[in-house]
Amino acid sequence: MDWHPLRLTTPVKQHVFGGRAIAERLGRTGLPDGPVAETWEVSDVEGDASTVLDGPLAGRTLRQITAEHPVELLGPRLPPGPRFPLLTKFIDGRGALPVHLHADDATARRLEGEPHGKTEAWHVLDAAPGATALVGVRPGVDREILHRALPAQDFDAVMRRLPVRAGQTVHVPGGTLHSFGPDTLVYEIEQTSDIQQHAMRRRMEDGSPVPDHEWHAGLDRLLDEWRPGHRPESHPGLSVRQGDGVVRTVLCAGPHFALERWCAGTAAPWSYRFSTVRILTNADAPVTVTAGATERPPSPPSVRGSARGNRPVTIGTDP
Repeated sequence: MDWHPLRLTTPVKQHVFGGRAIAERLGRTGLPDGPVAETWEVSDVEGDASTVLDGPLAGRTLRQITAEHPVELLGPRLPPGPRFPLLTKFIDGRGALPVHLHADDATARRLEGEPHGKTEAWHVLDAAPGATALVGVRPGVDREILHRALPAQDFDAVMRRLPVRAGQTVHVPGGTLHSFGPDTLVYEIEQTSDIQQHAMRRRMEDGSPVPDHEWHAGLDRLLDEWRPGHRPESHPGLSVRQGDGVVRTVLCAGPHFALERWCAGTAAPWSYRFSTVRILTNADAPVTVTAGATERPPSPPSVRGSARGNRPVTIGTDP
C-alpha cells in the first residue's frame, strides 16, 4: 500500500464545562451549536473511533487499520495490540473540569478488566490570567483524609493548585487526581482509554445530579484507584532551534508517548524522518504536509492525523 498522512474524522463531546474556544480560537468549522468541550482528534476509543477521510483507506476506522496493518502503521518497535495506542484531544475548559482520575496500567488490569490505564499530558494553548489546575494531592494527605474531603467537595483542602499559562505542559500519570479550568484551552495526549472515576455530584455530560448510591460507589472506586505519590508540575519544555526559525520543543516524554511542539519557519520547509507513527496536530497558521509522493493541500488550524514513517515528511508554511 502507498502509505500517506491519514486525515481523520473527529468525535465531538458537548460536556457542560465547554465553550466556543475550539471554534473561535482554533478556527474549527462544522461544530454543533452550543458548548463544545472536547474534539477527539485521533481516537480509537470504543464507540468513538476516528475514520479516514480520504485516500485508499477512506472510510476505514483507525481500529481496522491497526488490526490489519499494525507494523505498517505503528512501526516495527511498538508491540501490536487491538487498539491504536494513543488518543489526542482539544479540550475547552471554559468551566472547571470535574475532579477525577484515570487508573494506571496495573490498576486498570486489576479492577477495570482493561489492558491498560490512562496516563496523559496537557499542553496549554490559552489560559486566562490567574488560571489554575488541581493536580495531585498535598504532602501528608492519606486515604482517610481524602475520604473525608471528597464528600465535602473540599478539594483545595487536599489537592495541589498550580498556576498554568499558555506554553506550559503538565504530565499526569495514571492514578493522579486532577482537574483544570475555568478559561483554559489545552491540547491533550493520552493512552487510548476512557476509564475514569469522578468525585463530583453532577455529571459532566449534562449537569444532572448523580444519585447518592452511585456517587458513593464511585468515590470508593476512585479511592481504590488513587495513587498518592504523583505530584506533577507544569513546565515550558526544552527548546532547540533547527534553523530557518524552526524551533523544536520537547514538552514531555515517557514510556507511553512523547509530546513535542514544532514552530515552523517562514522561508523554507523543514523535513523530518521517523520510523514509528507520528500524530500531527496543527493549532496555528495553515501548513502543507508532504510525505513521499503525497502532498496535502494547505491545512486549516484544525488539521489532524497520523503519518507513517520510513520516509521524510516535509512541512512548509503557506503565505
